[in-house]
Amino acid sequence: MLHIKAFQVNLLYVNCYVISDDTKEACIIDPGCMNESEWKVINSYIQENGLKPQHMLCTHLHFDHILGCGYVYRDYKLQTEANNADRSLYENIDAHLQRFGLPPHQTPPFPPIQHINENQLISFGDHKLQVIYTPGHSQGGVCFYCKEEDLLIAGDSLFHGSIGRTDFPESNHESLINALNNKILTLPDSTNVLCGHGQYTTIGYERQHNPFIN
Repeated sequence: MLHIKAFQVNLLYVNCYVISDDTKEACIIDPGCMNESEWKVINSYIQENGLKPQHMLCTHLHFDHILGCGYVYRDYKLQTEANNADRSLYENIDAHLQRFGLPPHQTPPFPPIQHINENQLISFGDHKLQVIYTPGHSQGGVCFYCKEEDLLIAGDSLFHGSIGRTDFPESNHESLINALNNKILTLPDSTNVLCGHGQYTTIGYERQHNPFIN
């Protein structure tokens, strides 16, 4: 059984997830914490529950989802696991922040990127997450799917009743719609979807109500 804890972090209210199972092994997903106090809340949960982080996973590498990668690396020596197509966003985060009128990041240095591929299986504890490549919101966007738990961690590819923005220079609307229709809507209606911002949803709800993919 998976245990899921969500933390809203930074000015854009990113959902950072810590998922674990009964073995206490865990994954930290989209650590967008922008300062030590936000990271302390997440790390306290990890420590108080005796969790053993095995992976730091990023659904994509926009600044709001990666600001805390340095904290995770500093305390757990985990590399950033993400798709290489977003590498330039990661390596030039200050330019990305400047694009939105924000100051340079003040968090610890980022670790190297460990590239993850389409259909790669990421193991922790008694569970596996399948990487589903969903470019469009960013060039390297991915979702993480756990078939056994009927769970999809969608990042900013899919929201409750909406999709991620596709008006950025690195975005492509057609690519995102194709990925959602051909890869994500093929999942069972019962699949619970954890989004990068906002509330959770299900594949069945989005199939019926999402105006972008219907």
